Amino acid sequence: MIKMMDTAELEKLARLARIAMSPEESQGFRADFNAILKYVSQIQTVSDAAQTEGGSGALRNVMREDGEPHESGVYTDILLHEAPEKENNFVKVKKILP
Repeated sequence: MIKMMDTAELEKLARLARIAMSPEESQGFRADFNAILKYVSQIQTVSDAAQTEGGSGALRNVMREDGEPHESGVYTDILLHEAPEKENNFVKVKKILP
């Protein structure tokens, strides 16, 4: 169980972060923090229950067998035809990194 944040802990956190806040802001932040902590507590409860229900507690990913893979490049022409801009048999996109 996660302990809810009281006013003293919030003031200590504000001092550590070097944030000045009014008493009204303090109450609002405290309510927000407590809502977040309550949500995290619920997630932990569900996570703990999921581990105990599985028997051994180990989570695993179930994959299906890829029964009929298609030939490589079969759909390349169709996809390139649908692309708005092409260059040297590739889809041309806007540069986003410097």
